[in-house]
Amino acid sequence: MSVNKIKQRADYERRIQEDLLDSFDEELEMEIDDDRMNALIAEATTAACETPGLDRHFYFKELFRLQGELVKLQDWVVHKKLKVVVLFEGRDAAGKGGVIKRITQRLNPRVCRVAALPAPSERERTQWYFQRYVSHLPAGGEIVLFDRSWYNRAGVEKVMEFCSDEDYEEFFRTVPEFEKMLIRSGIILIKYWFSITDDEQEMRFKMRIHDPLKQWKLSPMDMESRRNWERYTKAKEIMLERTHIPEAPWWIIEAVDKKKARLNCIHHLLSHVAYEEIERDPVALPERVYNPDYLRNPVPREMIVPAIY
Repeated sequence: MSVNKIKQRADYERRIQEDLLDSFDEELEMEIDDDRMNALIAEATTAACETPGLDRHFYFKELFRLQGELVKLQDWVVHKKLKVVVLFEGRDAAGKGGVIKRITQRLNPRVCRVAALPAPSERERTQWYFQRYVSHLPAGGEIVLFDRSWYNRAGVEKVMEFCSDEDYEEFFRTVPEFEKMLIRSGIILIKYWFSITDDEQEMRFKMRIHDPLKQWKLSPMDMESRRNWERYTKAKEIMLERTHIPEAPWWIIEAVDKKKARLNCIHHLLSHVAYEEIERDPVALPERVYNPDYLRNPVPREMIVPAIY
């Protein structure tokens, strides 16, 4: 092998290694972010939190393994034209967003997408309550993750008195039939409630208050959720009691430990869709075609982003 070929191969292997490390760094960046927040809350309170958790190496290894299985699930969903809906509910700062990030991190956004609806518009308030959610339901070969869902009516809308008692009761009369209808239409529906303690939510809110990168997550509604902890608890208990049906049961994720909650949720999600690995055709990179008449024009210097780093 010529010296030039050896150099090319070494450069190729180096770039593969850099790409793999970059993939690992995506998750590491989020974990460093968690650690930074823990340090900030330790400064804001009398003592640091020394809670036992998963070994970091085990967590990373298991997360990447589960994400590999999620890719297989994605391929199976596309192959079989399945329709999957996953609801993520829970108190503010319960960790729903962190789990959703880990699920979607390695997946095709054209297959797996997140629906996080804002407060309804004036027009939407006059519609059938479920109407604005229906438009986000998946077609065949798609997965939709609802970051909060139609269960807003049983939670925040009830507690904050955004709906009437009549609307609240009509929701409970309708939602079981609505979900049964979705399931009869071929949708795989999975519902998760992320459970955290009063103390844990308070600590996570303090993290956000003291972290300028997280303060955008705090809203007046979040502050009210702290004030109304007990009312939210009662609303949650009623919701679970009245909407835990055999066709679409609720699954509770114990979410005080964020890492364990992520792994447990992803593992459980994978166990609820009977998927198989799809054999892929071997991919062969075609030879680059070289045209002797091709001449690449120089890029004007003023168009290039300054190399600050």
